[in-house]
Amino acid sequence: MNSVTPIKSASWCGQSVERVEDAALLTGRGRFVDDLGVRPGTLHAAILRSPHAHATITAIRTDAARQMPGVVAILTGPDITANSASLPVGVRAPIECWPIAVDRVRYVGEPVAIAVAESRYLAEDALDLIEVDYETLPPVIDPLAALDNAGPILHAALGSNLVNERHFRYGDPEQAFAQAARKISVTIRYPRNSCTPIETYGIVAEYDPGEDAYDVLTNFMGPFSLHSVMARALKVPGNRFRLRTPPDSGGSFGVKQGVFPYVVLMGVAARLCGRPVKWIEDRLEHLAASVSATNRVTTLEAAVDAGGRIKALSYDQIEDVGAHIRAPEPATLYRMHGNLTGAYDIRHVAVRNRVVVTNKTPTGLNRGFGGPQVYFALERLVQQIAIELGLDPLDVIRKNLIPSGAFPYRTASGALLDSGDYVKAFDLALADGGFDELRKRQAQARAEGRLYGIGLTAAVEPSVSNMGYITTVLTPEERRKAGPKNGAQATATISLDPLGSVSVHVASAPAGQGHRTVLAQIVADAFGLKPSDIRVVAELDTARDAWSIASGNYSSRFAAAVGGAAHLAAGKIKAKLARTAAAQLNVPASEIEFAHGRIRARGNPDNAISFSRLAAASHWSPGLVPEENQALRETAFWTPPELTPPNEQDEINSSLCHGFIFDFCGVEIDRITGAVRIDKYVTMHDCGRILHPGMVEGQVTGGFAHAVGAALYEEFAYGPDGAFLTGTFADYLVPTATEVPSPVILHFETPSPFTPLGTKGVGEGNCMSTPVCLANAVADALGIDAVDLPLTPAKIAAFVHGEEKPQRHAKPAPATSAKAGGRALRGQGEARVAASPEAVWEMLLDANTLASIIPGAHGVQKLSDTHFKADVTLGVGPVTGRYKADIQLSDLVRPKSVTLAGVVTGALGDGRGTGRITLTPTDNGGTTLAYDYDAEIGGKVASIGGRLLDGAAKMVIRQFFTALARKTGGAPKRGFFARWFGGGA
Repeated sequence: MNSVTPIKSASWCGQSVERVEDAALLTGRGRFVDDLGVRPGTLHAAILRSPHAHATITAIRTDAARQMPGVVAILTGPDITANSASLPVGVRAPIECWPIAVDRVRYVGEPVAIAVAESRYLAEDALDLIEVDYETLPPVIDPLAALDNAGPILHAALGSNLVNERHFRYGDPEQAFAQAARKISVTIRYPRNSCTPIETYGIVAEYDPGEDAYDVLTNFMGPFSLHSVMARALKVPGNRFRLRTPPDSGGSFGVKQGVFPYVVLMGVAARLCGRPVKWIEDRLEHLAASVSATNRVTTLEAAVDAGGRIKALSYDQIEDVGAHIRAPEPATLYRMHGNLTGAYDIRHVAVRNRVVVTNKTPTGLNRGFGGPQVYFALERLVQQIAIELGLDPLDVIRKNLIPSGAFPYRTASGALLDSGDYVKAFDLALADGGFDELRKRQAQARAEGRLYGIGLTAAVEPSVSNMGYITTVLTPEERRKAGPKNGAQATATISLDPLGSVSVHVASAPAGQGHRTVLAQIVADAFGLKPSDIRVVAELDTARDAWSIASGNYSSRFAAAVGGAAHLAAGKIKAKLARTAAAQLNVPASEIEFAHGRIRARGNPDNAISFSRLAAASHWSPGLVPEENQALRETAFWTPPELTPPNEQDEINSSLCHGFIFDFCGVEIDRITGAVRIDKYVTMHDCGRILHPGMVEGQVTGGFAHAVGAALYEEFAYGPDGAFLTGTFADYLVPTATEVPSPVILHFETPSPFTPLGTKGVGEGNCMSTPVCLANAVADALGIDAVDLPLTPAKIAAFVHGEEKPQRHAKPAPATSAKAGGRALRGQGEARVAASPEAVWEMLLDANTLASIIPGAHGVQKLSDTHFKADVTLGVGPVTGRYKADIQLSDLVRPKSVTLAGVVTGALGDGRGTGRITLTPTDNGGTTLAYDYDAEIGGKVASIGGRLLDGAAKMVIRQFFTALARKTGGAPKRGFFARWFGGGA
């Protein structure tokens, strides 16, 4: 066990001092990746992405794009594979994982080609000239369906979609279940979501052919274990792959770990083009094709006694990692492996873990990764136990909590819970948070006929990940062959300059957590200075800085690990300065103290020397300072011994620190709309010693806001054909400040004995606890057993009102021959033009006329009297792209009616549909054109909000008929547009 003794008190730590970072960030002076200058001659890249979830690439025609002025290169799969290696996979499976599609696409948004040009505008235009032929394949979207070997197989060499399966057994779960009074289970389908940082991915890559080395600037936050993954993929040693981070990052929440495949792509692009290449991801790309949290199907069963005491748990977890299992996955499945029993004293556990691939985006780290999936199942189970046994959920939680005085506590699956008093924190939360009053409020609401529920959740928040947890996916024999992997390491360097100023540099790239402020507090306390005397450098450069593959900003490790390392580095310099000062002040080193910018004798404060003068002595008078006391620079590497590899029994202490969370809330549901209103939310945290109360409150509030989104609004939704349906913020609903109430935040501090400062993590906890707390409250309000996230008004209204019945006399929707999935568009209407039906008929069959009246047409080619091809540019909301249209006419009754059937394909999506046009002569020699259409679209365009799509379709058709009317020398009759928007189409 680690013998580190936390410091007991300090003057600056524990205060909410003003954040150093805010002066720049609040005045628009932040330096993000897209703000930084680039070398002259830097090129810009844009990525062509697959509109299909599963298809074979039969041809890619790039000649037109290559010949476009300003375009330097068009790169496809063979270019990338010839100059890189497949990305390593974290499990033993015969899978190649390339950062670009090779022969086959496996998810909507997968890169297919890269255009590199003198500007981003030219690169985007070049994408429109690339033609890709696909043969679509049936997709697999549901993780349960992925287990059916009779269905589509994503990776032929694997032979199935099951990538990995492991069974675990701790204690004697079989006996516990055999002797149990009751067996109670829940099945949970946890959805995909993402924390959607404000800033998307960004990369500037450069290749030096003389050194055979890459230099990459990117807003990558770690873990830096992926540095070796990227270097191997680029086929260079680690010391020839320099990775740099910008000073500021617009959030990460783990998601920016997913930038690493694009680092490889842009590195190869820079190598082949002979110039630096810059790529900034747009928001649509980020939603559709960056990483998301895993969706998981969990069946969790408990063996319980009659009083609600849980004797054993049995987990069956199916993890959907998307189309490729990219490092560090299946990290999300195993990060919580030591914490499967949560905050409860349960000694018997059985686990079955299966990892499957589906035709969805590859998954990665997302705030709280693994925690939301585990606790949603566990805490829904605890509530179900209370319901089925007729007990108070509060009593079930209390009687199962790890008892006071049991810490450090070893869980059944191996986690060493460092400190805590869960029962006391639980009781304080109920008292200080006003739980009794909340129950009175619930009783009053229900007496008035309102739907009001109370939710409860207890959870353990792990922080400072043990690198070895991911190897739990391997069998003990496989681990022995691979060699041990374990531990966590943090580094910090402190240097003194010739003026005695103090600089701090850490191997952790911040993403809004306030690194510079907190580190200045820690070091100022050590040296008796003010935080303003300390300068913290937050950029990371792997060619310059001390770092390890465990470095990075992830898993809530900053305060505990990075802050602790800075404290240790300061201690090293402080000890040397104290010995030098003791010699000059003629007192024992034990009598030296650092305070108020001076180093002085404790018993005689007037016997002192200024800190800056003594700190500078090694620069100005090195001959007067003993060599062993030189204090110019110190680097501390901190590695906690508690983080050991998985043992032969697969027990793993998957994280070093373990905070405790107890949440309760009251929610009211609108009986008519199904909307959920959070009436009160209380969250109690034990995150060890608190260094900056204001930032801890910000971390808790931010995690709570993300969790409200996950619980009530957010889901990455896919159609049956794999079309991504939530690719803009019109459909992927992210809560704003209006939808997020202010939680009541309570604290109970039990310092960790394993960290230098006694700190633990706090940034992810509510992402783990809040979704299930709100779900428990909604289930309580509705009196139901099963709820799935997100808890949208439509879902809840179905519980309140039952399934909606079709309206009487409702007009049936027209049947569609379009493919399943995607977004359906239907409508009808009419227009009047001045020309006769014969004249209009001729115009509709003339390629030149069609080219002049089709909106966005670049040209129409007539292949036969009834077969046309067109090249058009269309925009729907924020999505604009170039498309190839193939239109065929049938059922021609000249000049009365014609049926059009068409297919439209492009980089941003595809569409198909049919329409019938009838021409009727009018009394004044004109023509009335009546039409109805039935279409469906897929790909990125399908992700646009339904109203935007409907409006865009109406606008395009309106433009077509307006142009046709003008071409005939007339105009649409007055009242046409009113009928159009009044419900005719």
